[in-house]
Amino acid sequence: MLEVADIVGLHGDEYRAQLGSSLTSAQKKALADIRNCRTPFFGGHVHQCDHCAQKVYSYHSCRNRSCPKCHRDQTERWIAQQRQRLPACCYYLITFTLPAALRSLARSNPKIVYGLLMKTAAAALQKLADDPRFLGARLGILAVLHTWTRAMLYHPHIHMLVTAGGLSEDGQRWIQPKNPKFLVPVRALSVIFRAKMRAAILKARLHGNVPSDVWNKPWVVHSQHAGSGEKVLQYLGRYVFRIAITNSRLERLQDGQVTFRYRDNRTQLVQHCTLSAVEFLHRFFQHVLPRGCTKVRHYGIFSPHCHTPLDQVRSLIDSRKPATEESPDSTSPPPRVCPYCRIGTLILVDTLQRARSP
Repeated sequence: MLEVADIVGLHGDEYRAQLGSSLTSAQKKALADIRNCRTPFFGGHVHQCDHCAQKVYSYHSCRNRSCPKCHRDQTERWIAQQRQRLPACCYYLITFTLPAALRSLARSNPKIVYGLLMKTAAAALQKLADDPRFLGARLGILAVLHTWTRAMLYHPHIHMLVTAGGLSEDGQRWIQPKNPKFLVPVRALSVIFRAKMRAAILKARLHGNVPSDVWNKPWVVHSQHAGSGEKVLQYLGRYVFRIAITNSRLERLQDGQVTFRYRDNRTQLVQHCTLSAVEFLHRFFQHVLPRGCTKVRHYGIFSPHCHTPLDQVRSLIDSRKPATEESPDSTSPPPRVCPYCRIGTLILVDTLQRARSP
C-alpha cells in the first residue's frame, strides 16, 4: 500500500529544496520523522523463528503526531476514554469556521489564532446556552481543531461535540433544550462568535492586516443533531493523533504525480485529485501544528477542573458505559507466528539501537 512516507522518501528533498526557507521547525521535524518511521533510524527488534531460523526485523514508529502511520492504539484508547467519560445524553455537532479573510493571519500566527478560535467559539456557545430562553444551563463541550478540507486545502475550523442539554446553576438538575429542533439559534451564535473573535484579535494586537469588511460579513457556523455522539467521536478520534489524510486514501504515485481520493462535502460523491508530489507534500505539511499548539480542548462541565459537576451529571442521567470485559488469565501477548514457515514461533534475539528517541 502506498504511504505518505513513500512520497516523502522519493520527493521530500525536492520539496524541502523548494520550500525549505519557509518551513517551520515542527514541519522539518515531521518531514524527517515520517521519512524514518519504522526504519532502522528509530531502532527496533530482531526476532528469529525457532523452526526455520529465519530472522524478522521490527522497527519502531516515529510517534510524531502528524504521522499517518502511527498512533492506531493511541487513537483507540482515546476514543475509549472519551466514551467512558462522556455522559449518556444526546449531542450536537457544532462547527465554527474561520473566514477566508483571516486565514493568512492564522498562517502567520497559528498558535495564537487557533487558541483564540477555540476559546471564543466555546465562549459564544456558552453565552447563548446561559440564556433561559434556550437552555439556561452549563454545557459540556469537546472541541477539536482541524485545519484542512478533505482535499487537504487550508481551512481552519473547530468541531465541537456538545451536550444536548446542560447542568443547572445549582447543580441539581439536567436541563433539556427549550426548542427540540435546535440547541441554540445558529444565526445569533455566528454573530456572537464574530464579535468575540474580533475583540480577542484586537486585544492580541493582531488586527493590523485584517480586512475591515470581515467584521461585517456573516460567519459560517453549522449545527446538527449527533444522536448519541458515537459517530462524531469516531470521526474526531481519527485525526486527533494525525493530520489531513490517511494512507488508505492514497491511490498511486506515478511520474512524480500523486493521486488520492476524497468525498466531496456537497455532493457526497467520491472524487479523485492528482497533484505533483511537491504540491501534495505542501498541502500535507501545511497542517503540521507548531510545537505546543493544543488540538483538543474541553470546556464547561467537560473541563479537566470540573470533576464534581461531571460526576453530578452522571448521577442525573443513565450511564452508557459498556460492560467491562473479563481480564484474560494471562496478560502476556500471544506468541508471534513466523511469517515464512507459518509453523514456528518468533523469539527475540537482538535489539537495534536507535539514532534518536521518537
